[in-house]
Amino acid sequence: MINNKLNRRAFLAATSTAAVAAAIPTFVPSSVLGADAPSDKLNIACIGMGGRMGRLVGNINARKQNIVAVCDVDTRRTGRKNAKAYKDYRKLLENAKAFDAVVVGTPDHWHSKICTAAMQAGKHVFCEKPLTHTAAEARALGELARKSKVVTQTGNQGSASTNFRRSIELIQAGVCGQITDVHIWHPKHGWPSGVNRPVGEDKIPNGFDWDSWVGPSPMRPYKNGIYHPAKWRGWYDFGGGSVADFCCHSFSMPVKALGLGHPERIEISGKGLGKESFATSCTVKFHFPAKGKRGPVTINFYTGGDMPPAEAMAGMKETFNGPGRTGALVIGEKGTIRAGLWNNECYLKMKDDKKFLGGFKHPAGKNVPQSLPRCGGLMEEWFDACKGKGKTFSPFEFGAHVTEIGCVGIVALRMQKNIEWDGKAMKVKGAPEADALINPKPRKGWE
Repeated sequence: MINNKLNRRAFLAATSTAAVAAAIPTFVPSSVLGADAPSDKLNIACIGMGGRMGRLVGNINARKQNIVAVCDVDTRRTGRKNAKAYKDYRKLLENAKAFDAVVVGTPDHWHSKICTAAMQAGKHVFCEKPLTHTAAEARALGELARKSKVVTQTGNQGSASTNFRRSIELIQAGVCGQITDVHIWHPKHGWPSGVNRPVGEDKIPNGFDWDSWVGPSPMRPYKNGIYHPAKWRGWYDFGGGSVADFCCHSFSMPVKALGLGHPERIEISGKGLGKESFATSCTVKFHFPAKGKRGPVTINFYTGGDMPPAEAMAGMKETFNGPGRTGALVIGEKGTIRAGLWNNECYLKMKDDKKFLGGFKHPAGKNVPQSLPRCGGLMEEWFDACKGKGKTFSPFEFGAHVTEIGCVGIVALRMQKNIEWDGKAMKVKGAPEADALINPKPRKGWE
């Protein structure tokens, strides 16, 4: 994270265009030095040492990569053997020669700035979803990734699953016919929703730099149990509620399978709208226009108790004893795929079937050949790609696009109305007031 007392001019000079062009990852592949060479292991810096990072660290350790640095504005989280501790990610990047790659697990409002700085320093980057906090950040990060030579991966873990990739193969083989709708649902989370922030201010815990944690977002008084830890996602200042949390999971497979670009219209309804926190419940419909041989597609997102219509749920009760607390269905003219909220399931039901059957076993799909690579895990795939072995399946170019779609839905929710979206211009048609939500200005001193 940031300490805004750092010499900003010195930092910007260090990450100038010339420095970026010259930056080269320090990793040397084992093909050069031999399979037992020390550099067959990546040296990794971890930024944002909260709850999610615990699992990422577990993956890093399981794959026997080296964590050489950790960074968090809450110094209570940075105690770790054999890893240098930092409070400010810019200080960490000043020592960039000490590591090959960066793993980012901060709250959403810091993702874009940290990922951008790490990529400009020539480091491979893995970042938890959603990649960014706003649509404009997503567009910029995607464009940077397309130009960059570093390896990136978005932390939408379901995309590593065999079922995720099998669903794409079935859809692209035409097994389900023209896809018309995607239905995604899950219950209310434990974050604040449908409320404004409380009044008053509490003492900031020792070792916690609240000013740096807030960073580019609007300053808010510190309150115990309201933002940090874990509750920040419910507040629009720092996260995007359920839409931001799950768009990069449940939208990813259909977006990739169908080549969905920008939605042209977003329709919303819900309760608890117009507050500083995410809606109490809502339905958000993303309408994508027809393209080539593909017809129009609508992604329908339901949360907080809203659910898909009964006709969309055909076969769920017969096969799974009901819809379940979470789920995702990709519905076509000939059949339906149950993909699961993380898109890590693959069950197929053709139109005349009463029940779903595994996508590898169903007669309609079992002969569809494998066309996509498989992997042992999202981080493992990233590790291999960093070492010159294959490519990542969810690079920032793709992850940023899916994130941007979700961010546009959040704009509609915050405006409390349906919107027409000009994806190319990144504008809400006829609503210039939306610009402040699409590309908000960072807090002074944290540009």
